[in-house]
Amino acid sequence: MATIDRWLLPDGIEEVLPPEAARIETARRRVLDLFHGWGYELVITPHVEFLESLLTGAGQDLDLKTFKITDPLSGRQMGFRADITPQVARVDSHTLRREGPSRLCYVGSVLHARPRALSTSRSPIQLGAELYGDGGVSADIEVISLLLEMLELAEVANVHMDLGHVGVYRGLARAAGLSGDVEQRLFDALQRKAVDEVHELTAGLPESLAKMLQALASLCGGREVLQAAREVLAQAPDDVRMALESLERIAAALAQRFPRLPLYFDLGELRGYHYHTGVVFAAFVPGVGQSIAQGGRYDDIGADFGRARPATGFSTDLKTLVTLGQAELGEPSLAIWAPFDADPSLWNEVRRLRGEGRRVLQALEGQALDGVACDRQLINEGGAWRVVPLAP
Repeated sequence: MATIDRWLLPDGIEEVLPPEAARIETARRRVLDLFHGWGYELVITPHVEFLESLLTGAGQDLDLKTFKITDPLSGRQMGFRADITPQVARVDSHTLRREGPSRLCYVGSVLHARPRALSTSRSPIQLGAELYGDGGVSADIEVISLLLEMLELAEVANVHMDLGHVGVYRGLARAAGLSGDVEQRLFDALQRKAVDEVHELTAGLPESLAKMLQALASLCGGREVLQAAREVLAQAPDDVRMALESLERIAAALAQRFPRLPLYFDLGELRGYHYHTGVVFAAFVPGVGQSIAQGGRYDDIGADFGRARPATGFSTDLKTLVTLGQAELGEPSLAIWAPFDADPSLWNEVRRLRGEGRRVLQALEGQALDGVACDRQLINEGGAWRVVPLAP
């Protein structure tokens, strides 16, 4: 019989060992404190839910990422969460049912049946913030600013922010009366910057609309792109021009708040097109092929839970944040060694020290000090226990 290596983990599934686990936990606390300072309230959602709830409004990509099981109690299909965002949307629209803006945040492990990329984890720790109940540009500016403050807190260097708006393409496609199949093919061509395909797919459209759709493939770059877009899309429908105006307002606010932040605009970038309804954004750093944090506006996500509320937010992987960040998260301090002793006064002193936040490792019966990560010890002098340095 073949030997089973019981210590093996599935591809993309990893364990986090000390001291890295301590660094991740420190980062988690700091980021949640940052969110708290902005007025965001923490929610904790379940790891497994009925499938139709988990996949609400999320589209095929999330469906393919979700591990599916059958609930032995109800016989219904369930899934392990691959994204916490739909769960938080349910909390806002169905459970809390607040009126007016609601700020929620979360952090927790998710599980991906398929990794985002070959080199990425299938068990990231998703961290994010969502703002519900306000459809204005100020809400988008707030969540993007919070994302950037989070990256500053983690001291992630050389961040670049990409911005787009799915409303530009969606409005032009609606005005052109594109069928579902043609709209999808044109969408795919724009993502690949396949200019020849874009021209072929728009050949039979009114000339003005065709030129505007064709221009999306090249409307990418710095803030000068917004001025170019204003000229190219001058005759676009009102909703397209409003989307462009929203991007301009967001760009102006970010330039004022984060003057050294490089901004990149791509009006043909339709990340999350079937999920998002407005501005989309992502943070990148050199040398990493995928975005390190991403988000956008998704106003329709709460409809299936009985209440469609305006919504905007972002998410990131906490482990990636710690890996890329340069913030001093500290190593666990060396402990104070306490001997094995039944003296009640020793127990009281150990409790006092631990209550002050100091690490105390008390020996087990017969345990020696050799190999233990301690730099101080408790000794009894004249009937009183005191901390002294360990001899080198």
